[in-house]
Amino acid sequence: MHRTASPRPLLPLWAASITAVVAGFALDLAFPDVGWWPLAFVGVGFSLVSLIGRSVRGALLVGLLFAGAFWFVHVDWTSRYLGVVPWFALAGLETLLMGLGAIPIALAYRWVPRLLPARWVQLTVLPALVAGLWTMRELVLGSWPYTGFPWGRLGMSQSESPLAHLASWVGVSGLTFLMVAFVAALVQYTRERRLRDLRAAIPAAVLAVLLVAVPAFPTTDAGTMRVGSVQGNGPSGYFDRRERGDILAAQLAASSPLLDEDLDVLLWPEGGIDSDPLSNASTASTLDALSQRIDAPLIVNAATERGADVFNTSMLWRAGEGAVALHDKAYPVPFGEYVPDRWFFQMLAPDLIGLIGREYTPGTNAPMFDVDGVKVGLAICFDVIYDDVIREGARDGAEVYMFQTNNADFRATDENLQQLAFARMRAIETGRSAVNISTVGTSQVIAPDGSVIDELPADVAGAMLTEVPLRTGITPAVVIGSGVQAVVGWGSAAAIALLGVVVFTRRARTKKTPTP
Repeated sequence: MHRTASPRPLLPLWAASITAVVAGFALDLAFPDVGWWPLAFVGVGFSLVSLIGRSVRGALLVGLLFAGAFWFVHVDWTSRYLGVVPWFALAGLETLLMGLGAIPIALAYRWVPRLLPARWVQLTVLPALVAGLWTMRELVLGSWPYTGFPWGRLGMSQSESPLAHLASWVGVSGLTFLMVAFVAALVQYTRERRLRDLRAAIPAAVLAVLLVAVPAFPTTDAGTMRVGSVQGNGPSGYFDRRERGDILAAQLAASSPLLDEDLDVLLWPEGGIDSDPLSNASTASTLDALSQRIDAPLIVNAATERGADVFNTSMLWRAGEGAVALHDKAYPVPFGEYVPDRWFFQMLAPDLIGLIGREYTPGTNAPMFDVDGVKVGLAICFDVIYDDVIREGARDGAEVYMFQTNNADFRATDENLQQLAFARMRAIETGRSAVNISTVGTSQVIAPDGSVIDELPADVAGAMLTEVPLRTGITPAVVIGSGVQAVVGWGSAAAIALLGVVVFTRRARTKKTPTP
């Protein structure tokens, strides 16, 4: 009979702690701006090795060390203007949640060999369960508390790797699952006492082939759209010194090279207008004149008021008609665009909370504009990291995506390149081009395969005029993406809960059985 791997820790706690810290740093380096994507596998592998055989308390410790080493580096850009308190608050919360999520993974390594000792279960079922629990942890971080923060998803680290195309089949969560399953299967193979038996390497080998050999799902060519996009580089940061109208003036000045060009649409970034054109006649007149001058509609963005509510709003603007369609940001950023439970947090940090005067309302209208027969999918700034916003646009027939963002509060940090990588993954995932335009950069036009068609560097004013490819057809990621998350993530949660019930039931029976 095959003897299962020992449930004892592979590493003593001190070594596991160091390994976990190295794993966190390695995972961060897989993301931009460094972008050494193979290090994602190193980070996962070191993290898993540090958890094998650990008790609940040991798993929590090494999980917190791994998560802290990752998050405190990964989002250090949050300290750019407001100092260490927001940085420690966000990174600390994500570290706690990620650390807690290490416990089910450690339990899987303890319980599966005990209940299902067969060799092939260890080589197949155990890696799949571990990968599912890792994916579940990402889903929790991406949805809770409030609207969650799905910024550090493993699959998103692969935007420039040859594995990214797999996201068009299984989505970002599916890519996370397959990456972790491969590493976990490789770890199990190396734990085998008979390494020369290459049959034990079959699960890892199959996953490796799947990761590198599957091409992107093909979507259908639907022509091109001539898109002008403008990066005004105006004073659009929260604390930038400016006079009323300065941001609008910067956008207009940067648009001047496009005035005599043949355009289908002109795209401005999030926050490209510093007054509400729905209520400000002067601003509306300026937009009318621009739209008439270029003989094309505009897609612009500003804070708008409707009744007692304030929205972060993208508008399709036509000369003489005004805003003919609106899309409001679905997920305003907690503690950036609104303060949840303000009364409570005001007591904890009154000076910081007092700086956040905005209280944006979540939008409910569709992330889609019809621009003269071309359906344009939308996502405003951080909405690009939320799967449901992207999938809704694709299901509604988007032929191209236009992402508007304002990175001015994070100049000279990794934030803009991390967000740009997410935009690239969305293009690959949906098989659509994406125009990602920022107030201050980096702005890019991204092809459906993730390659860069056109770009503007950060911190300069400029404009792009691009023949942007259009696509039709729905990728499997859009069709089954939510199902993959439910089955892989929440299914794994149910599986580990069931294993726990069996373990504790057996333990209780053992205690009740009298000793002969």
